[in-house]
Amino acid sequence: MEQLDFFDVPSPCIGVCSLNERGYCKGCMRKREERFNWQTLTSAQKQHIIRLCRQRYRRYHAKNTTQSTNDKKSSENPQSSLF
Repeated sequence: MEQLDFFDVPSPCIGVCSLNERGYCKGCMRKREERFNWQTLTSAQKQHIIRLCRQRYRRYHAKNTTQSTNDKKSSENPQSSLF
């Protein structure tokens, strides 16, 4: 059964418009093409992009959390890298 679309899918933009090292917007995690073409996409395409953005956000923050934890552990014991 197909869901009816009465309202347009809103942009995930939160006003933090700068790029990370991978080329994704730091605020909404969209690629350049996804941001520029947002108004011409169908509702299904927009929903797909939002799902991709959520995945990117989770991956990015999981990586950074792991990285900062590893950095913290290595700074606590400077000789841990010798063993």
